[in-house]
Amino acid sequence: MSSVLAAILLGIVQGLTEFLPVSSSGHLEITRFILEHFGSKGLPEENILMTVVLHGATALSTIFIFRSEVIFIIKGLLQFKWNEEFQFSLKIIISMIPAALAGVLFNAQIDALFSGKILLVGSMLIVTGLLLFVADKTKNTAQSVSFGQSLIIGIAQAIAILPGISRSGATISTSVIFGVDREKAARFSFLMVVPLIFGKMAKDILNGDMVSESAALIPLIAGFVAAFITGLIACKWMISLVKKSKLKYFSYYCFTIGILAIIFTIL
Repeated sequence: MSSVLAAILLGIVQGLTEFLPVSSSGHLEITRFILEHFGSKGLPEENILMTVVLHGATALSTIFIFRSEVIFIIKGLLQFKWNEEFQFSLKIIISMIPAALAGVLFNAQIDALFSGKILLVGSMLIVTGLLLFVADKTKNTAQSVSFGQSLIIGIAQAIAILPGISRSGATISTSVIFGVDREKAARFSFLMVVPLIFGKMAKDILNGDMVSESAALIPLIAGFVAAFITGLIACKWMISLVKKSKLKYFSYYCFTIGILAIIFTIL
């Protein structure tokens, strides 16, 4: 498979799984594992750069869809008044703290998890499926995210750093289980990750972890476009599915992929 086609495939996987509760990191690990076994060349040595580009694309798709909410958050931060905008902005900041701390304190340990550990990915996908199944059975409410809940949701996001634990699945499920309105839970989940994505991208750039080559430009562009367009579609679709209480179907999917990944690794 050519590097361009492989990049497009990774972009589609990233765009879909960043918003759908099936673990983008887990699916990217599985996809890379499969590509390597089919002899794909050119992507493994660019994993860090490609990952950053793909995550940047989905972050931009989130900003595009939630542009009014992003403006709402920025206004809240700039006003310094105890109003709805400022409180919502503060909740977003609180939700970011656990994942940010985990990234700083356990960076080396986290990086070690992303090295083809498909057995771990499969096990964590099953955990994601259990979370989604429980959340799907929870009754919907009209409740918004509280300050305490924003911290708990943030802890769920930190745990979702593990490959195979869906970030959106963990945060949305946690929100719904604690009684937050389903649509509000989905919107909060997607908005809270955007600053972290850009923060991680800045860290990688400043640390010099990425090595860019001119030959890699076309695959990077192809992956970015694929992830951005797919992300736009998946984000809107996910909000609709959460409102309609369709999380159980994703739980079945996670169970299936998780079990297949474990069986494939063992055999």
